[in-house]
Amino acid sequence: MTKRILLTGGGSTGHVAVNLALIPQFVEEDWDIHYIGSHGGIESKLMRQQQQVHYIGIASGKLRRYWSLSNLSDPFRVLLGVAQAYRHIRRIKPHVVFSKGGFVSVPVVLAARLNGIPVVIHESDLTPGLANRLVLPYVQTICTTFEETKPYIRSSEKVVHLGAIVRKELFHGSKEEGYRYCQLKPSKKPIIVVMGGSLGARAINEAVRKALPELVTHYQIVHLCGAGQLDKQQNHPSYRQYEYLSEELPHVLAMGDMVITRAGSNSIFEMLALGKPMLLIPLPLSSSRGDQLLNAESFKKQGYGEVLQEEELTAGSLVRALERLQARYPSIVQEMRSAQGRDRTLELVTLLKQAALD
Repeated sequence: MTKRILLTGGGSTGHVAVNLALIPQFVEEDWDIHYIGSHGGIESKLMRQQQQVHYIGIASGKLRRYWSLSNLSDPFRVLLGVAQAYRHIRRIKPHVVFSKGGFVSVPVVLAARLNGIPVVIHESDLTPGLANRLVLPYVQTICTTFEETKPYIRSSEKVVHLGAIVRKELFHGSKEEGYRYCQLKPSKKPIIVVMGGSLGARAINEAVRKALPELVTHYQIVHLCGAGQLDKQQNHPSYRQYEYLSEELPHVLAMGDMVITRAGSNSIFEMLALGKPMLLIPLPLSSSRGDQLLNAESFKKQGYGEVLQEEELTAGSLVRALERLQARYPSIVQEMRSAQGRDRTLELVTLLKQAALD
């Protein structure tokens, strides 16, 4: 009998990346794979590119922490999403549901519970996000990336500390392909990859560009600046900018020596797995719930990089932070190597297969 798994999660690439890592494992074992997400979110774009995945879009509200007129209609959209997900789950009859979080996952998890389907969720950040907190009473297991997460979860008996799930394709990058794609050449100047997330980061983009005259004398820069944020006036032999990279990303990361990035959990654990020392610039409290600040502090304590707060971000502070990062480069790489080892993806696959049998 063919086994069936239903995946969900959306709103950002971080809420999709773990699902992308799982798909090849279940394809290899001939599972029937379905995905429920929003109609127009980034998960829709990424999953519709996966030929082995049956994608289904449903209505979804947004779990806001601030006042908006949309807050009045969102509960009805969530209820509609629950009804739609319930109908699809009754038809699909999955053996297990896996949720990566994000607001679209809430109606899916609730509908799975109503259908009596076991649910496993994954929390990437050090503290649980709002969506995962809301559905926790209805799930069988919550897998965590950080060991420090367990005290934040009341139902501690449901917690399994798994670690980070990293896409295997990131390990298949070629330095030579990276140089070819970026039209750069090996030199004594280290290569810094700037990553602001799938939508970019305006504050980081502005600081990097203001610091470029000094940066390019010491480094080569590959700048992933986000959709619509290219600066065509910037043209230097040691500077390359792209809105977003997909298939080319593993090659560019293989070529890179250090990374400037936000402190989203999936991204920083991917850089840890690849052994790339990081300058972390977490989202401030004014723009987030503070999860990236905690993620960054944890990584700094473990010796994986430097942290620069956005409130302190200027061209000058960016240059100085990179100097500190480069000075610590050998010790950071050594710390990263000592943290690498287990294949967490296979561990999660095993856990999901077990949940499907229960």
